[in-house]
Amino acid sequence: MLAYTFKRLLAGVVTVWFIATATFIAMHSVPGDPLMNDKAVTAEIRANLEKKYGLDKSGPEQYLIFMSNMLRGDFGISFTQQNRKVNDIIRDHFPVSATLGLLAVFFAAIGGIVWGALTAIYRNRLPDIIIMFLVILGISVPSFVFAALGQLSLVKINQLLGSSVIPVAGWGTFGHMLVPSLVLGLGTMALLTRLMRSSMLEVVNEDYIKTAKAKGLSPIRIFFKHQLRNAILPVLTVLGPQIAAITTGGFVVELVFAIPGLGRYFVQAVQQLDYTVIMGTTVFYGAFLVFMVILVDIIYGFVDPRVRLQ
Repeated sequence: MLAYTFKRLLAGVVTVWFIATATFIAMHSVPGDPLMNDKAVTAEIRANLEKKYGLDKSGPEQYLIFMSNMLRGDFGISFTQQNRKVNDIIRDHFPVSATLGLLAVFFAAIGGIVWGALTAIYRNRLPDIIIMFLVILGISVPSFVFAALGQLSLVKINQLLGSSVIPVAGWGTFGHMLVPSLVLGLGTMALLTRLMRSSMLEVVNEDYIKTAKAKGLSPIRIFFKHQLRNAILPVLTVLGPQIAAITTGGFVVELVFAIPGLGRYFVQAVQQLDYTVIMGTTVFYGAFLVFMVILVDIIYGFVDPRVRLQ
């Protein structure tokens, strides 16, 4: 197990290096000039800015500077936000995205397991048909559509009640988190429901289920101890990457609901060609995703006693 963990960590380091290198090359290949603004109008000012950000050096030199700074955990200074480091932006705004993402994952995991189990129990009957229709809808419709519909529904509900029962936008209370987290977790919930349904249907016909029934165990005990426990393993496998994807992928939802998360600043950085913020957040997101995948791989070996990772 120790050797496997070391190999996974080494592969993760290589993956993060590849992400950082690809991001650096992509950003320096994108047309545009981040220093072309109202303040950088003279040659002298432009030369000073290039010197400050290291843009007066060659591409390989900039790459070595970027990689050495990244190894020290320093992603540089933002081009557009005055005297603000990328590390400060990540430190201040990632907790907001993480809180929203973890709440969305909680709703998605609970909903996916419950709805998936129900569809397996009521296979080819009305509950199964209705839930699977909603699942297809949740997978097919983009999150920004659900975000707009959710915000519009909140406006209508508040108008009917004559007060702001649930805030339409902003951040600070659980009411602000509720609808955005539900919207953000709908796609993952639909994915987990399909996965849970197929896994439950496979487990039902296993020999140990037939043996449990032959021993006279109650249906409830068979369901929770044997069916649900074994069917949930594939869900755990994809849950790690989904946690990272939801936590770092709520860009549109954060913009629609005016949530001051890291995704909102990433979108602004792309619009303003803020290279350091784009590269820093991309590497941070990539490293977080790699870490979650490795963590799930390790936990999976402990959850399922049949798995022995060597």
